[in-house]
Amino acid sequence: MSSEATGDAGLLGAVCPIPITNYSEIVLAHGSGGKLSHQLMEKMVLPQFRNELLEPLHDGAIFSIGGQRVAFSTDSYVVNPIFFPGGDIGKLAVHGTVNDLAMCGARPLYLSVGFILEEGTPMEEFWRVVQSMREAADAAGVLLVTGDTKVVDRGKADKIFINTSGIGVIPEGINISPGRAHIGDKIIMSGAMAVHGIAIMSVREGLEFESEVASDTAPLNGLVETILATGEDIHVLRDPTRGGITSALTEIAQAARVGMLLNEATIPISEDVKGACEILGLDPLYVANEGKLLAIVPPASVERVLAGMRAHPLGLEAAIIGEVVTEHPGFVTMNTRVGGRRVVDMLSGEQLPRIC
Repeated sequence: MSSEATGDAGLLGAVCPIPITNYSEIVLAHGSGGKLSHQLMEKMVLPQFRNELLEPLHDGAIFSIGGQRVAFSTDSYVVNPIFFPGGDIGKLAVHGTVNDLAMCGARPLYLSVGFILEEGTPMEEFWRVVQSMREAADAAGVLLVTGDTKVVDRGKADKIFINTSGIGVIPEGINISPGRAHIGDKIIMSGAMAVHGIAIMSVREGLEFESEVASDTAPLNGLVETILATGEDIHVLRDPTRGGITSALTEIAQAARVGMLLNEATIPISEDVKGACEILGLDPLYVANEGKLLAIVPPASVERVLAGMRAHPLGLEAAIIGEVVTEHPGFVTMNTRVGGRRVVDMLSGEQLPRIC
């Protein structure tokens, strides 16, 4: 075979380095909360079930029953490992659904749980998870009122998978929605980013820090009640879990058809987390948080909302990290520490699989 032919064959057989989006099989990145997760929903699920309650793709559905506005949400948890610094899969499952309801402006009331257990899982580990869920539910002020358990063959799961669903009531006058982000609004984050994701990775990778990096998983409904008690008009709330801050803000920017401009210098992050991200080659903007929220509020409301957050134990490090702008609708950009500006797009792959 001639060298020319060999070269052509080599080119034809080369793998394109550009990420593809049309997959014939499910990949881990479909669960990242980023672009592939959205494509899975928008191309396959939403067209089959399209309705006015599902269409907003909010953290929960908002509707009325007997004149009372309620929020309903569901989520599943497949975190690995199931026990990690600062929490476990059970605590995470309760907090996750409580927080999704709170991001709708609702007061969470009732949860359901579905356990998928792998044959051979130590009973002591399952008991620890159940006890942790009870403690988390008590702390959040919610009741677990119904549930189900299934067991699969050994090797067909990974110890424990959990689904939780929840329902809560929305007080009169509260209108929180991704589509309400307005030009000029300020973006507030309640505390340091990327803590949960790095806590998980510290276990997986055997990283050690001067002080332990523990997950920030926490029920945010108390913090939300404190914010709402200021009486200010809160336009949007979102907990930046899978896909981190950037993916969450991109979702909101697309829903409201506005741009977002972040200021890197004001985004809170601990030195341990920053160092771990540098070691692991991770961008902290894309790392999951489980006890932080983003609030988008009108300029006139910023100071009171910020003061309210900082008066709560979960909002002590709250900071203004950006604003809503007219430029580049549907995208998020950031003024960097070195004086430049870059686009921070939604996560396109999977930085940290099985993080929640």
